[in-house]
Amino acid sequence: MKPVATLRESYRHYLAIPTRWMDNDVYGHVNNVNYYSYFDTVVNEYLMRKGVLDFAGGEVIGLVVETQCNYFQPIAFPDVVDAGLRVTKLGSSSVRYEIGLFREGEREAAAQGHFVHVYVDHETRRPVNLPEGLRRALHQLIP
Repeated sequence: MKPVATLRESYRHYLAIPTRWMDNDVYGHVNNVNYYSYFDTVVNEYLMRKGVLDFAGGEVIGLVVETQCNYFQPIAFPDVVDAGLRVTKLGSSSVRYEIGLFREGEREAAAQGHFVHVYVDHETRRPVNLPEGLRRALHQLIP
């Protein structure tokens, strides 16, 4: 089944991310590797803003175990990307974040995809139950 671009109102949290000159590739648009950077940025910005991510000293960290992206229209410098974030699956130790990347003022996503994080003990790297504060913050992202 061919993917269909999601709409701006499908997401619960947004972060404006300015593109940089160096994000463009020789084809005159943002290179695909940067889209994953935008995904990572909006997820971690949200978690840090909510006070549930301490990447340096926290006991629990999220490891990416799956990613995917669909591209619908190009993004290019000097566009500002509105990165939309939602949660579509919340397990005992994992979460599926879905991200839509929108050109400023556009209603349909230029690109969209997901990250699946498994939360693990910082030291042992073994899966752990999501801490209650993290779970509460993630619930706020469920449409």
